[in-house]
Formats: sequence, structure tokens, C-alpha cells
Amino acid sequence: MRWFLLGVLSALSMMVSAAPPMRAETVIDREGLREIASWLRDHGRDGYIGADVADVMELPRMLGEELLAARQRGFKSEDELRIAQVPADERQDFILFMVQRPDDQVYFYLWRPAGLQKAFVSIPSKNMVVPLERLEAEPRFRREVLYWKDRSAGD
Repeated sequence: MRWFLLGVLSALSMMVSAAPPMRAETVIDREGLREIASWLRDHGRDGYIGADVADVMELPRMLGEELLAARQRGFKSEDELRIAQVPADERQDFILFMVQRPDDQVYFYLWRPAGLQKAFVSIPSKNMVVPLERLEAEPRFRREVLYWKDRSAGD
């Protein structure tokens, strides 16, 4: 999994500008997201978010800090790898969802209490990272929330 994350980090570092925050018009289950975050903190494994991803997602980090400590879980189905991360530092409040699909696309969704903030798709083979438009990002994000709600309820 590290080779994959390194590739994604490289692709994300090529992004020149960050997209503006997503402003969801529909209300996504905030309580469900809080439960997912709590579950990740309690049942997640130690991990990290690379500086490149943190910078693209505009996550604060200390100068020179290459990795942000995180609590994470990942699951692989037949054709997708999903990872959800929360910051190990509980003073920060976000969830980062990642979905790697077999078609060489990796989707990232950043949620904060104000809602879905950013969404990107990375295409490692083309060394491209593209912001997702709200109309495409929101239904995909909702699917991730439902997936992780189901996962967190079963553990």
C-alpha cells in the first residue's frame, strides 16, 4: 500500500492550484460522520498523511513536517481500495476519504464539520490531479459516508 500512496503523493504534488472549498447544498449526516471519526480514533491503526496530500487539502502542518500523524482504516474489496483517516491530533477535526479504483483513478474527499470541503481525482498513470465539481463529488462522497457508516457499525 505504501507504493500506492507514494505514487498518489507524487501526483498530488504536481497540482499547481487547489480548488475552492466544496459547499454542499444537501445536508450530509453530520452525526454519522462524527461516529465514523470516533470509530477511526478508537479502532484505527497508526498511519500518516503525507505533506503533499496535506498541502493540496490545505491541512495545517508545521514547517518541515513531512507527515501528519493519523488514525486510519483501509479495506480492499474485489476492485476497490478504500482508506479513511482522521488526524491523530484531536485538536484538528476532519476526515479524509480515499478510494482507489481499478481504472487507475484515486478519489479523495475532505470532510470538516462545515461539510465536504474538497474533492479530487488523481490519475497516477497520467500524473494528473483534477478537482471534482460539486455535482460529481457530492454523490460519490455520500456513497463513501454510507460505506464507512456500515463498516464502523460492524466493528
